[in-house]
Amino acid sequence: MSPPPPPLGRSRKKDTQFFDPALCDAELIDVRGQFTQGRWAKARALLVATGDDWDRRGHRVVVLGETPSAAAWAREWLLAEPDSADAATLLACAEVFAALRGKGSAEAAERACRAAAARLPNDPTPWLALLLLTRAVGPEEEFARTFDQVRARHREHHHAHHLMVAKLAERTPAAGADPLHEVYDFASWAAEESPADSPLAVLPVVAHAERYRVLAAAGAAPDAAEHWSGRRARQVLRTAFDWWLEWEREDHPRNRVDLNFLAHAKLCEGRPAEAAALFHRIGRHATPAPWSYPDLDPHKAFLAARSAALGSA
Repeated sequence: MSPPPPPLGRSRKKDTQFFDPALCDAELIDVRGQFTQGRWAKARALLVATGDDWDRRGHRVVVLGETPSAAAWAREWLLAEPDSADAATLLACAEVFAALRGKGSAEAAERACRAAAARLPNDPTPWLALLLLTRAVGPEEEFARTFDQVRARHREHHHAHHLMVAKLAERTPAAGADPLHEVYDFASWAAEESPADSPLAVLPVVAHAERYRVLAAAGAAPDAAEHWSGRRARQVLRTAFDWWLEWEREDHPRNRVDLNFLAHAKLCEGRPAEAAALFHRIGRHATPAPWSYPDLDPHKAFLAARSAALGSA
């Protein structure tokens, strides 16, 4: 593994760059700037170039779909190119985010997702958009069926598995800190079913963080150190950290999501030196989850955690 970059600066100017959902995708950041101004030609070229790299395609479509006026620009693109599956998929994702913001209809968003899915039957991305919608407003059975549609097209879909873990973690909050909760079994199964280099190896760590979020909201959580000190928690953390040391999937578009969860867990476990190595890799690409757990300001929590870890290195 290559040595870490120099320690990060602490300036307020740099801090304002945290929590960009594009993460470290420089091409996406450039295209998004054009797209927010209604110039969709670069978005078109980007999605064509992305091809069937499904995790990257999903990441890029979601980030573009979240932008202001995304639905309007995607409709303009679709009017210009009525046969464009990329335009239909981006419009579907934009309609989902509009519905989640209360600016559109969930029914219309679902129709757009299914229409986009019909254009490219092998593409999991319209189903990912529908999964985001059903995660918020759909019945649990529909969410599970939609997850199966994503997984049937891409068995290791990173974003979809994170959404499923978050959903499963919300079951039976009254059960408390049950080490046999189904979210742990699902995450372990998904990790074991994946190839050795799959970032789903970190999913069991995500499961522990998501379960802590749920228990804290229900007033049933132990403190963070206790939550991460159990035998199973220690084992999944050791396995995930060892995976990162061996594979370090810098090429994955959502790798900073995994690193944020892993750094958070390592700090909670009381291993700040290991967390420091992860913070070096994270750079300024912080993610709101899990630093907002439970009910924290993620920006303040991330900065405090990073300072504590780097101060120990």
